[in-house]
Amino acid sequence: MNRVVARIQEGQLVARIQEGQLRKDIPAFRPGDTVRVHVRLKEAEGEKERIQPFEGVVISKRGRLAGASFTVRRVSFGIGIERIFPINSPTISSIEVVNQGSVRRAKLYYLRGRKGKSARIKRAERVEPGAATVETPSAE
Repeated sequence: MNRVVARIQEGQLVARIQEGQLRKDIPAFRPGDTVRVHVRLKEAEGEKERIQPFEGVVISKRGRLAGASFTVRRVSFGIGIERIFPINSPTISSIEVVNQGSVRRAKLYYLRGRKGKSARIKRAERVEPGAATVETPSAE
C-alpha cells in the first residue's frame, strides 16, 4: 500500500515540475486542423538562423505535458511529407492555426493513402473557449 501511495505522489511531483517547463504561447489545435509551424533552422555557416514555415494538416497528437508531440503532413510536388514536432521544442518559433477541420478520428493516418479531392478535410466552425460572443440587437 505504501508503494502505491509513493508512486502516485512521485507522479504528481513529476507532473508539477513539467508544468513549469511548458510553453504558454502554443495555440489550441486538434487533428484535422491546418497549421503553419515556423521552424528555426541553423544556416551552414556560423551562428546564422532563419525561420522556415511548414504548413500542413495535423494528422496526430500524442503525449501530454513536456513529452507531447504532433505530426504535420503536407503534399509537396506530389510527394507526401510528414514532420513530427515536439510541442515544447525550442526549434519551433511559433504555431498558427490556418484552418480548423472537422474530422471524426483522433489519428488521420488514412490520409496517407489518399490524394486529390479524397484527401480533403471539411472545414469546422468551432468557437474557441473564452472567445467573446457579440450579440446583435434585434429590431423590434
